[in-house]
Amino acid sequence: MSQISGTRRNGRFSRGTLLVISFFICIILFVASVIGLLTPVEGLAATPLNALSGVLNRVALSITGGVSDFAELQTLRQRNADLEEALARLQPQLVEALEIQSDYQRLADLYNYTSRRTDQSFLAADVIGGDPNNLLRSSTIIINKGARDGIAAGMPVVTGQGLVGRVIRVSADAAQVLLITSPSSAVSARVQSSRAEGSVVGEVNGVLTMRFIPLEADVQVGDIIITSGLGGNFPPDIILGQVSSVRQ
Repeated sequence: MSQISGTRRNGRFSRGTLLVISFFICIILFVASVIGLLTPVEGLAATPLNALSGVLNRVALSITGGVSDFAELQTLRQRNADLEEALARLQPQLVEALEIQSDYQRLADLYNYTSRRTDQSFLAADVIGGDPNNLLRSSTIIINKGARDGIAAGMPVVTGQGLVGRVIRVSADAAQVLLITSPSSAVSARVQSSRAEGSVVGEVNGVLTMRFIPLEADVQVGDIIITSGLGGNFPPDIILGQVSSVRQ
């Protein structure tokens, strides 16, 4: 019992001594810091701590920036996907609107053309087929008007831009039209400005050529070529095309 009691007294004395020593050390360090004696030591300690703090700050900023960039990238991807989806929904409407605009322009051109031709009658028709023997470059087309509509062989076919061709075969509800771009086609023509006459024929490549023009005729690039009406196959003054080049 006495040994245990003696041990407790020694323990209390040791702890008390340590507390007193620690207290005095703290006072000494505080005073030394206040009067500047620890400044070199504090600088040495602060340097690695500051460096470590800078590294940690840079790492933190890098992580924050990476997270921000990733979030922004995800947002941009989602916006791109939304735009593509919206475009896909609007694409059919855009195609339909463009087709309506194209039809309107064709009808407007045809109306302007027919309104100037009060001495002639016109019948609107749609193209429903091409030349089955030449799918790459048709020499003929099929329209959806025929004998029941008053169509007859030899009649000219026009658009608002000019002559297309002439009817060569007729059935009850359809007709075959020989295009002026066909090598089998020849149309009496004249230069609108100089009135020089010749014959416009089709070429294999789909280009029109005006032949048999007098050598002294004045023909310039850009001149408009129209039907002359000679031969009675076509009415006069229907546009055939525009001169793109002149050669002897």
